[in-house]
Amino acid sequence: MSRPARKFCLPASSLVHSAPVVASDLNDTSRFKVSGSRDRPSREPAVREACLVVMYGESIGRRISLTAAPLCIGRSAESDLQFEEESVSRNHCRIDPTIGAGGVPESWSVSDLGSTNGTYVNERGVESAVLNHGDHLQIGRNILKFLVSGHIESAYHEEIYRLVTTDGLTNLPNRRAFEDAMQREFSRSTRYVRPLSLLVIDIDHFKKINDVHGHLAGDAALRQFATLLKANLRRDDFAGRMGGEEFAVLLPEIDDAGARLTAEKLRLLTARHRFVFEEAVMPLTISVGVATRTPSDQDPMEIYRRGDELLFAAKRTGRNRVHG
Repeated sequence: MSRPARKFCLPASSLVHSAPVVASDLNDTSRFKVSGSRDRPSREPAVREACLVVMYGESIGRRISLTAAPLCIGRSAESDLQFEEESVSRNHCRIDPTIGAGGVPESWSVSDLGSTNGTYVNERGVESAVLNHGDHLQIGRNILKFLVSGHIESAYHEEIYRLVTTDGLTNLPNRRAFEDAMQREFSRSTRYVRPLSLLVIDIDHFKKINDVHGHLAGDAALRQFATLLKANLRRDDFAGRMGGEEFAVLLPEIDDAGARLTAEKLRLLTARHRFVFEEAVMPLTISVGVATRTPSDQDPMEIYRRGDELLFAAKRTGRNRVHG
């Protein structure tokens, strides 16, 4: 079978900044379909459809439809799905359908093609694996989500709605979602005269992790820290990734003293935690700025700015400490 002439290509710059999802992009999926697929006959039996959705990178939210043809993924210009990024091998992996009755796909699997950095499904390195609905497929630094459904359009648009408010790498709420939550909690705290505190957190010397262990290890460290953070907060607390290695936590009903205790607990847990990527151990520490709402605050960003200033004070005085 000849290789499809049209392909989906992601630029290397896609991992530098995440572009917002634009409404006009959501329904424009024709550019991202692997060509070679055929129009289905009107009497073709009903079948589940499948696609990959880009979760991490500049092309966040883009959809690549899967067909009855294999999909080769890599850095090579000959790939059906090309990522122009150094962490992706020229021939990285392949998505293969299992063809059932009527010649239509019943399931899909991924096989690594001897890539340098490996192929990961749900953060587990695999040589070959059957893909299930919702699986996260990591190819180099690129993360895609596998969706399969009898109503693929509905599943896709549900995923897009989630992506608008969720950081694709850590699965934490993104800056937009955090600022929305901060406005809600600020209004509630002001109306009922209840305490509200905020932690602004930065991972110390994060650039060194990328320089020494590589960006894949850095991404893994961010995911592991996000998991540690979520596991050690109350149900009503709200954590988000603000960008890069900066995170923030809203603490409703917590005063300044309680917020400092929470920040110190998180600092100690992080310093003692064993962050590992493959066989590399990556010691991490955090600096934290702690701010609490005051009666004079007119806007939630006033609290955030104080927290940010206190974070930088923690950085200036040696890192791995809490200020506030």
